Amino acid sequence: MTLCKLAGVGTVFLLGCGHARSDASSSDSTSVATARTAVYTAVTPGSSTPKAACPRTGLWALCSVEKRLTQSGFVVTRATEPGPRRAGFSVIPASYTLGHSRLEVFIYADSMAARRDAAKLDTLSASPRGTSNNWGIPPTFVRAGNLLAVFLTDSPQQAERLTLALTAGAPQP
Repeated sequence: MTLCKLAGVGTVFLLGCGHARSDASSSDSTSVATARTAVYTAVTPGSSTPKAACPRTGLWALCSVEKRLTQSGFVVTRATEPGPRRAGFSVIPASYTLGHSRLEVFIYADSMAARRDAAKLDTLSASPRGTSNNWGIPPTFVRAGNLLAVFLTDSPQQAERLTLALTAGAPQP
């Protein structure tokens, strides 16, 4: 008889836990859905007016590149001037310093425009096919959607980390 009472108590306990778990999971999924649809705002330094954060459109923007690199552990310093026009690239790059390394990011209107430029480049030298490397050191070439990037570093680990950060894809809506 004691065994039957213990089994009954165990069954009630399990049913109660299962019921509580489904309530908690539905509440958790509601809060997750709410968090995903929330509009994130940021306040610019020296201003109390919030502005929209980096758009999550599925395309790369400079703000999403900077955020991804920072999340990947890089110390990102953007150059005050845009990079020089580079042969083989139809857009002017944004230049960054990442520690002792340099990064040039080329953002295109869409992935087809980036693909057209990449098709004309030797990806080992990050320069037009048939021309020599003008970067000074062997570059790491990255292509991800509407982004092309050239990373100049002597650290294979940093090159791999940057490649993984950018090829993971642009923030999705």
